[in-house]
Formats: sequence, C-alpha cells, structure tokens
Amino acid sequence: MNATVVGGGLAGCEAAFALAERGVSVRLVEMRPAVTTAAHRTDRLAELVCSNTFKSSDTSNAHGLLKAELRLLGSLLLRCADEARVPGGSALAVDRAAFSELVTARVAAHPRIAIAREEAAALPAPGIVATGPLTSAALSAVIARAVGADALAFYDAIAPIVSLDSLDTARLFKASRYGKGEGADYWNAPLTREEYAAFIGALTAADQYAAHDFADVPYFEGCLPVEEMAARGPETLRFGPLKPVGLRNPHTGQDAYAVVQLRQEDRAGQMWNLVGFQTRLRHGEQARVFRMIPGLEHAEFLRYGSIHRNSYINSPRVLGPTLELRAAPDTLFAGQLTGVEGYTESLGTGLLAGINLARRLAGRAMLAPPPATMLGALLHYLQTADPSNFQPMNANFGLLPPLAAPPGEKAKKKAALAERALGAMEGFVRELER
Repeated sequence: MNATVVGGGLAGCEAAFALAERGVSVRLVEMRPAVTTAAHRTDRLAELVCSNTFKSSDTSNAHGLLKAELRLLGSLLLRCADEARVPGGSALAVDRAAFSELVTARVAAHPRIAIAREEAAALPAPGIVATGPLTSAALSAVIARAVGADALAFYDAIAPIVSLDSLDTARLFKASRYGKGEGADYWNAPLTREEYAAFIGALTAADQYAAHDFADVPYFEGCLPVEEMAARGPETLRFGPLKPVGLRNPHTGQDAYAVVQLRQEDRAGQMWNLVGFQTRLRHGEQARVFRMIPGLEHAEFLRYGSIHRNSYINSPRVLGPTLELRAAPDTLFAGQLTGVEGYTESLGTGLLAGINLARRLAGRAMLAPPPATMLGALLHYLQTADPSNFQPMNANFGLLPPLAAPPGEKAKKKAALAERALGAMEGFVRELER
C-alpha cells in the first residue's frame, strides 16, 4: 500500500507516521526549503510558528481533554512534545527547536516514510493534504479548483519574543495563575491603573502595517492582535490576556490593576513570549509601546510580532464526515486547512486522517470518533457548520453534546464531560482495533 501526504507540519507529520505505522509506504512532500513561507524560519518538519505551547494539559480544559484523547490514539507529536517540554504552568509548553528536531528525526527515521523536498503540483490520490494555513499560491489554486469554491482567508498574528537578560526582573515577579503547574512558571509584569491607561493610549495610537490586503480583516477571534483588542475598549485587555486575577504581586501583597505575562520559549529560559501580544504593529512601534510595560523598558526583541495570510477551505461544503473530499474520497484533508484552529486540533485531525486512509487502503470503513469526544465534536462541527458563514474553530466544551443530567457546578460539569469523552474515546480505540 502506498500513499502521499502533502505538508510537513503538525498534521502532515502525524498523518504520515500514522499511515507508516499501519503498513503504508508514505511519500511525505514538504516544499521547504525550496519554497519558503512568511512565518517559517527553518526547513525542519513540524516547526511551530505562532506559540510554543500546546495549551493546557488539564482535562478540565478543552485542549487538555483533546490531548488526553489523542494520547489514547497514539499521537507521535505529543510524545515528542513531552520530551521537549519546558515549564509552562498547566500548559504543555515546549522548546520549539528541540520539538521540531525530535519530530524531524522520528519521521525521517521511519523505514516506510520517504521525505520529498518539493512543491506539490496536484492533489494526492490516495493521499492527505495537510499544507496548513500557509499553503502555497500554486497549490491553493489547485485546491480551489478541486473543491469548486474559492478558499477562504483570514489573518493570524504572531507575538513577540524578548531576551531574559534584557528584562528588569526586580520589577517583575514569578508566578503561575492560581499557582498552577510548578507555581512560578511565568514572569509577570504588574501595571498600576495609571500605567495601564498610558499603555492602552499608546497602543491604540501606534502605527500599524497597512496595505489593501488588511481592509476588513476577518481575524480569528481566538488570536486577535493586541491592538485590535485594545481598540474594542479600554478594559478589554484587562479582562483578557492582561487580567490580574490569580496573580498576587509578592512585592505589594496585592493584586495589580493589570498584569502582562511572559511565557518561557526555550529550555534554557533565555527567550520569553509576551502572552496574548499577537500584533501587526510596525517593529519600531512594538519596541516603543511594549517597552512601556514595567520591567521591559530595555527589552531586547529576539522576534518581533508579525502578521501573515492564512487560508482554510469550506469544510462543511466539501468534506465528508471523516475529512475525505466528497468529490474524490481517496483524498483527505487535515490540519488548519480544514478550519480547525490550534496546534493540538491540527495534529489531531492529521492523526485521524492517517488512521482512516490506512483503513481505506486496507478495504475497511473509515470511522469518525463519537461526537461526545472532543475530537469527534470538532469533526462534527466541520461537517455541520453553516457553509455560508464558516469560521475556524478551537476545541471547546461548547462543541460537546450536553449531559443528560448536568451537575450544577461548572467544574463538576466539565469533569463529567471529560469523563464521558475519555470513555467514548476508549471505546472508539477498541473499535479501531477490531
């Protein structure tokens, strides 16, 4: 059995490995370094470009629940993430370089995977398209013709990274919100009411990159630029990424008016990401405005925030219940190109696509997880969302069908949903093994 996977990102690597583990010889096509993108910096597989965190590992969180389900399905990339993990509270944060190096090594070493460094010019059949939101213009045109509709587009913003050595840590404090994780995994910059007001004023007045492509930008709500959030009202950031709750300042013994959190990017702890500070400000403006944050007055920016074009297809209109192209079911899609948003969601669809294409090649029916699972709920969304107003979606508890008799307390309700989901996924794994 032979198959082609196009795209060497999270979804593509997971799909290729799942196929190979099930006896399929895989040709994994990755266009980098021959063709580059606006966001990638290396030629390694599974390079992370937006954040170094796979979000929470707690099953009371939707992303944590999804990860627990994918571990039951045998995810390769989550095993690599565990090995490359850095402190991040309850989040599964990784050293970016170590993570991509691990994935590249594991995939390249598999005896049934051959990596081709070239740009794909056609849809694979049998195969999986997992080229992600930065699909090349040439392949985007091929996809658009195949699905019978233009690809939809939105913009995604990247947060800046600063050097620890350049921070005034005497003005910061180490803590995780409510003491989660190791209890002190983030550097926190507290702001007074006056400092916050000055920061918001400067942020909303700062100069942004502007071009005709940015007119009426349909941003994904889960990754809004920080200046876009600030423009929605002066308190928006204080109830978003700068919320002070659960972060008592040990210098004063009180909660600050607002708090900027910095998350560790690398194992050595030299690089720190400004949490929630995705931006399209000009680089000079980023330096000027973000250095108004207490403790960041002399911050060295190792990477400035940026913005790039992302694409996704209208999945409810063109894909079947197991991510197959309705017009050509030997071709499956996976990853953010399908309209799931997030690292874990992407690799999860890749893993499932790989499992199902292997089943199809073996003459077996392709299967979707039950909607009571988080992965199944995401697929259900891709299948049933309104095609006329389709938007990307993260994993969230709102996707799951309601409990017959939900507990009154929110935490207990989430625990019950998670317990039901994991039980359903265990049943799905048993079904796959029959």
